[in-house]
Amino acid sequence: MQTLVLDIGFQPVRVIGWQKAIELLFKGKVEVIEEHNATVRSVTLEIKVPSIVRFIRSIRGKKRSVKFSREGIWMRDKGQCQYCGTKVSRSAFQYEHVIPRSQGGTTCWTNISVSCGACNQKKGGRTPAQAGMVLRTQPVKPKSLPNVMRFTLTWQAGMPPTWRDFVQSMSYWHSELEA
Repeated sequence: MQTLVLDIGFQPVRVIGWQKAIELLFKGKVEVIEEHNATVRSVTLEIKVPSIVRFIRSIRGKKRSVKFSREGIWMRDKGQCQYCGTKVSRSAFQYEHVIPRSQGGTTCWTNISVSCGACNQKKGGRTPAQAGMVLRTQPVKPKSLPNVMRFTLTWQAGMPPTWRDFVQSMSYWHSELEA
């Protein structure tokens, strides 16, 4: 079972295991907003498993480096193919190894860029120079990503019904506008 974590302003932050949620509850860092229909028992205690918890205070802490992720790559490259410049949706973009793995390239910030299917297929297992293609921007590790990168979550089958209001609200405010 999973627990949805909200910040002080009731915005989704992440999804964690129920054990971690109970740990945060006992440390006094969160309050329970909704509960699952399950109970955890110990010798002297019985507690309902949290479905949604909310931080009591603002989340602060030292800045961490930006973690490499598919979503991070898409955000860094602004959702554009780095060869032809076309807009590529989050679900449709492809990882593009600038230096192919077959030629010793690694999967890291400085070797991955967003590519549309056509450009990725055209380039194949070659470097951009070998394929006669030019990158619009050289891939770099970003120092930070936009705030909308914090947590993206869309409603999916199998999610607890108690999450619906929070997830749908998040999807509404962070979805792309069509021109």
